[in-house]
Amino acid sequence: MAKIDSFSAAVKAELARIYPDKDCCRMAELAAIARLDGTVTIGRNQGMGLYITTEYSAVARKVYRLLKDQFFIEGELTVKRQNRLKRRTLYHIRVASCQETPSLLWELGIMTPEKQILPGIKKELIKTKCCRSSYLRGAFLGSGSVSSPESDYHLEITASSEKLGKDLMALINRFPGFQAKISRRKQSYVVYLKESNQIADFLTLVGAHGSLLEFENSRVLKGMKNQVNRLVNCETANLEKTVEAALRQLDNIRLIEERVGLDSLSPPLSQLARLRLENPEINLKELGEMMRPPIGKSGINHRFRKIEEIAEGLRP
Repeated sequence: MAKIDSFSAAVKAELARIYPDKDCCRMAELAAIARLDGTVTIGRNQGMGLYITTEYSAVARKVYRLLKDQFFIEGELTVKRQNRLKRRTLYHIRVASCQETPSLLWELGIMTPEKQILPGIKKELIKTKCCRSSYLRGAFLGSGSVSSPESDYHLEITASSEKLGKDLMALINRFPGFQAKISRRKQSYVVYLKESNQIADFLTLVGAHGSLLEFENSRVLKGMKNQVNRLVNCETANLEKTVEAALRQLDNIRLIEERVGLDSLSPPLSQLARLRLENPEINLKELGEMMRPPIGKSGINHRFRKIEEIAEGLRP
């Protein structure tokens, strides 16, 4: 079950309001939720039931409606409040064991008619592009999460088995531009996207258009803040270099003044040395404009190198 955060909750609330027009798309979405958020139960007489558990009331309502519309089943909805560790509310939709349950589990791609767990995604559920999008929407509703765009970019869907995880990764990557990856996390397999463009495309793919706008706005603001920080850091670094150079120049000039006097320098070097002593805070361009005749920044650099060579020769 995916970890709750405010942006994930907003995305799921939006997706839960989407109700597909096509029967096949409704089936695909319900199948994904049931597969990723469901548990098959076996009773005393080997009768099978289905529990679907979610932390989102909107998702629970959607599952209840889909079961009723697709299978004419009214699931038993219960609400439980957990008090240990993190306090949270869990919504359980229970499909009791009955004669039709094996057929339901087969239709949802959970079990075979021989009562064996299907290892991956049932291909009949994702034949068309719209059904593939619906399945991914259901998968995200079932066990997906996405980080707030103000933090690191990360979207993931957690699968209980490696086969299911690889099928989900392949399903995402069937759409152009996606490069979903998979990693193991304890006993689960996590399919994830980390590129902001791909996360935005995924939100579009599953129909979270309102959340996409929030994501894009935050991404733009984050980009602007990063750009400003880079510019400030660059300016700070340049300023530090300028200050260090000016201090070194002043140190060289004062050494020459103490040892042999500034008049020992050639007129161009002497003029520059005196201007630097009188204007320790200005940059090289401004120094060049004060020279008579004015010279460019490269000329100023050349003369300061000459001054530094003279100062080095005077140091013990």
